[in-house]
Amino acid sequence: MYEPNVTSRERRGQAGNMAIAKMTVADLETFLRREFPQAFSAGDIEIEAADGVSCQLRQRYGDQMLRPGGTISGPTLMALADFAMYVVLLSAIGPVGLAVTTNLNINFLRKGVAGQDVLAVARILKLGKRLAVGEVNLMSDGSPEPIAHVTATYSIPVVERN
Repeated sequence: MYEPNVTSRERRGQAGNMAIAKMTVADLETFLRREFPQAFSAGDIEIEAADGVSCQLRQRYGDQMLRPGGTISGPTLMALADFAMYVVLLSAIGPVGLAVTTNLNINFLRKGVAGQDVLAVARILKLGKRLAVGEVNLMSDGSPEPIAHVTATYSIPVVERN
């Protein structure tokens, strides 16, 4: 028999009106270093907050982030946004390593500032049994104006239980 890997209440990350994180920032860091080192072990991305509904990540500035013209590259922004969605989803449902991106749409709004860290603020908009939909705002550190807005959908695998 197949069942979702989390219950309805767990899936939504809620009990009443209060969010319940399934993983703390420390839990997320440990899991990501072990299961996804290619994205997390370099030390350039920091999870600043995660609560089961939203998260904030910081990617420290490095010259490798730039494209010609001195702006933060699209691939840098897309990778950070995708990673932020994965982090907020894990904080909501727990250590489900095989949750994967099924769609990611990005709108570039303004130039990312060279020399500034990039912040990603992600939040879950809808968390279902098999799919999660969220959004990410990307900003240059110190600026309230977003440099990109992302919507993303993740597939949540089912776990076979006896």
